[in-house]
Amino acid sequence: MTHRPRKRLGQHFLNDRRILARIVETLDPQPNETVVEIGPGKGALTSLLAPRSSRLIAIELDRDLAGVLRAEFAGLRHVEIVEADALDVDLATLSGGEPWSVIGNVPYYITTPILFHALAFPRPRTLVLLVQREVGERLAASPGSSDYGALSVTAQAVAQVTRHGRVPAGAFQPPPSVDSVIVRLTPLQQPLILPAEEAEFKSLVQAAFSFRRKQMLRVVRSIFDLNAPDAASLLLSCGIEQTARPEVLAPQAYVDLLRAARSAGLQRNDPNDRRELQSGSDSRERS
Repeated sequence: MTHRPRKRLGQHFLNDRRILARIVETLDPQPNETVVEIGPGKGALTSLLAPRSSRLIAIELDRDLAGVLRAEFAGLRHVEIVEADALDVDLATLSGGEPWSVIGNVPYYITTPILFHALAFPRPRTLVLLVQREVGERLAASPGSSDYGALSVTAQAVAQVTRHGRVPAGAFQPPPSVDSVIVRLTPLQQPLILPAEEAEFKSLVQAAFSFRRKQMLRVVRSIFDLNAPDAASLLLSCGIEQTARPEVLAPQAYVDLLRAARSAGLQRNDPNDRRELQSGSDSRERS
């Protein structure tokens, strides 16, 4: 089909069959599972998913592309095309109570919002996305590494993150300005954080990484407006060294800090002075 990519929608179409097949294999659709594809575009990935899925729902924002996809897959009763913004769709509801998974080549500018929208409780069996390489590296980064940040912590608190191959910019039409990577996020059977704690957890982590080079004593004093002795007592209660910095703490340490602060009845100093929760990371981590 002929379609002029729309820059405002961040459209970059992947046509390399080998890479598309690798993405499908990374998802590994299961029997009796609903597969939700975000951003099917021209349907290159959809055409490989259809024979592997017992039910496939593709969510496309572009009206023209949605119409073409409906016509192309009209003969397949188990394939449904939904014309909508994926961020406005309750993804879990689409499964009708059955197991489900998420896959997609999402525009870079909404990668992080889509990621956390898809990881909202109740979560899919697995989530496979093609994302900007730098974002993939941050998602999978280990504590203490240069790529480790708020995005790493918030994702790893609820899911195991693995990378499954780099995709060069030249594999897309038109080519983006950066390379991409396939990432798989498998929700943990026992997440570190409870659903009711997630929003507050993300806010705390985001606030901490705005002080990523400062020692934790200074960080908690600033976040909770505490004096030095009270800040030291809070850190001691959750086993965090006063001299540690946000970039070296594992996700569990942030969970412990949140719960210790809640137990002590502490409130954030100014909950309105941080960026939107689902921005996902420090200033380097915008996709």
